[in-house]
Amino acid sequence: MTRSPDELPTPDAEALNAAIRELWVRSGGQLSEDEQRIYSALVLQYARTSQQGDVERAA
Repeated sequence: MTRSPDELPTPDAEALNAAIRELWVRSGGQLSEDEQRIYSALVLQYARTSQQGDVERAA
């Protein structure tokens, strides 16, 4: 059975940050178009995850 992206587990902020850093290191700071799309997706997910963490800490 195929699961939708919404059903997949979300990595925590630390794992997303590590993936962003790894992408930069691997690319030497010069992102290709594909890497730019991946970077954007990672940063957006990182921001969402960080905001959720702030809400959970406040609750």
